[in-house]
Amino acid sequence: MNRRKRWKAFFWLVVAVTASLACVGTARAQDYERRDVTFVSQGLKCAAWLYLPHSQTASGKHPAIVMAHGWSATKEMYLDNFARRFARAGFVVLAFDYRFLGASEGEPRGQLFPADQEEDYRNAITWVSLQPQVDPSRIGIWGTSYSGAHVLQIAAFDRRVKAVVAQVPGLDSWDLVRRNVTGTQWDGMFAWFAQDRKERYTTGKINYIPVVAAEGPSSLPQKEALEWFTRAAQLAPRWENRVTVETLERSLELSPGAQIQRISPTPLLMIVANEDIITPTDQALAAYERALQPKQLVIVPGRHFDAYEGPKHEAFVLPAVDWFKRYLLN
Repeated sequence: MNRRKRWKAFFWLVVAVTASLACVGTARAQDYERRDVTFVSQGLKCAAWLYLPHSQTASGKHPAIVMAHGWSATKEMYLDNFARRFARAGFVVLAFDYRFLGASEGEPRGQLFPADQEEDYRNAITWVSLQPQVDPSRIGIWGTSYSGAHVLQIAAFDRRVKAVVAQVPGLDSWDLVRRNVTGTQWDGMFAWFAQDRKERYTTGKINYIPVVAAEGPSSLPQKEALEWFTRAAQLAPRWENRVTVETLERSLELSPGAQIQRISPTPLLMIVANEDIITPTDQALAAYERALQPKQLVIVPGRHFDAYEGPKHEAFVLPAVDWFKRYLLN
């Protein structure tokens, strides 16, 4: 082999070794593995990501965290920003799409009934508790916005839950809508719901409304909601910008603040944005006052969607990591 060929062979050897070390370094930096999995809820498959930490425990089993997104959103819309932090802290994490959304099964699409989504959470808890890597006596749940309401409701009644984190949670949908829809609009809304029920009953037609829209009606009419969903949708090709009209009617039933005192003695952490107009700050603070110990409130300067990404994200995720470590790892 001549000198030039020897140098060329040496160069590619260095490249190969460097690439190999880089891959090992990346794996070690992540400290977890993420798998695509499914579990069954009410006869339908829910798509999920299962995060398995690389850390070892004496028993070989880890505590687990079950999590899902808020109003219409799918797991690709920044849930990984939270899930990977939990996994690196030593938790098995199951982040899932509800039935009727994202990569999960179910028709009609865009159906966001509170009771259905809470049942998906409960079935997710059952599924993850059966995994060989999981200690079923140490399971926590995390939710945000609409799912922040769900985890409060679930924690009040499901004693398998040993710690709960509710981030920018909705606490009273009826009150929230009543603040924004008044007078003849309020009566007109219920007339619209009645017409929708009539059409579904007589023809089977499913009516929809956009989640966000630059013009015209939508379920989230705030400008910041339009901006966030427009950006987050680039990460989530299966997200659909629509929810059923029946979803709006059923969502009025959501009021976990009325049950919040029943969460005790399960440890409760609420993380609230002080300028939240999507799930109003004052609702969260009033509900927190009714909650019993053990509990903790973290108020982050910012708006609702600051929780998911950007410079204020750390202020939302770090308290959640610490809370789960305190009550599930120790």
